[in-house]
Amino acid sequence: MKKVRITQIRSAINRPKRQKDTIKALGIKKLHNPKEHEATPQVLGMIEKVKHLLKVEEI
Repeated sequence: MKKVRITQIRSAINRPKRQKDTIKALGIKKLHNPKEHEATPQVLGMIEKVKHLLKVEEI
């Protein structure tokens, strides 16, 4: 299965609670600190909801 590397590049300050919770569920704790996940439909759906805050790379 493919993997994706997710990096938060924009702050979650002044974002809706739902977006903040999605960032937290993806395991992202700090800006510019990458996290790797399997490219499952659930993870890809979460990425789609907050794609304006993230940089996503396929591995």
